[in-house]
Amino acid sequence: MQNYDKIYYNKLIAIPSVIFFVLVFNTCNRLHAQIAKLNTYAEKEKNEKESTFELLKYDTKQTLKSVGHSFTRPLYWKGKDFGKLGGLLVSTVALSTLDNETNRLFTRNKDGFPKPLRDFGWYFGSPQNYFMANAGLYGFGLLTKNEKIRKTSVLIISSSITSGLIQTTLKTAIGRARPNSGNEFDDFRLFSSQAGFHSFPSGHTVLSITMSHAIAKQFNNIWAKIGIYSIGAIAPISRLVDDAHWLTDIAFSTALSIIVVDSIDKFLFQSKAYGYTKSPKKISWNFMYSGNKIGIRGNF
Repeated sequence: MQNYDKIYYNKLIAIPSVIFFVLVFNTCNRLHAQIAKLNTYAEKEKNEKESTFELLKYDTKQTLKSVGHSFTRPLYWKGKDFGKLGGLLVSTVALSTLDNETNRLFTRNKDGFPKPLRDFGWYFGSPQNYFMANAGLYGFGLLTKNEKIRKTSVLIISSSITSGLIQTTLKTAIGRARPNSGNEFDDFRLFSSQAGFHSFPSGHTVLSITMSHAIAKQFNNIWAKIGIYSIGAIAPISRLVDDAHWLTDIAFSTALSIIVVDSIDKFLFQSKAYGYTKSPKKISWNFMYSGNKIGIRGNF
């Protein structure tokens, strides 16, 4: 690689990394301020007495328990749970009727989409950068013994492991063709090892939405939520612009991430693993189909 290419490559990494870590530390400051108001003096004193290693062991245990809960939960599903899964699958199939149209729309406007945002979307959703960022967030919470930041990071990492394993398995098993492979949206090669047939679901979207949703749940301010979700949406949109995924890849991955985060958040609350001040809210997803309208509505 020439020197010029190396400099350019480093800039691509540096720009999104700086933006992301500014977001993380701003979020940390906000979370730290909130937990300072919520914790009682007795709780603070208890946290201070616990060693960093003990907190690390505890958080690791909660992460493993959360992942285990996620993968065993379907064993306890009832009729309405299978109905929701069916609704998600039907919604995805129905939405696929727009795949070709939306693909043409995004690729046609590719040159008008800011390249720094495309680069940020790529690196923000890349596993190595993603887990390094979360390690920094958790490290801050561990060193400061901030329970809310630790809990948020445990929620992110356990949700990422769960949704990541699911999307990796589906990606290979389903073998859907990517838009930039030259194939159609309904072309599949089951269990293909070719990257051009690993379109569904979107790994970048899964990681990006998982982190943004987990962090946004920690805020009650609607504008803070909008800002966090807006940053989380950059990666999915950039994947559409880069002709790497179909609309249904992004939609399904978004729904999967939100469902997993909400499920684990509820589990941590019910198991009283951390000091929640109230029951976590979750989004209720409903499929809408009428006339010439197809959509998915989320009720907060």
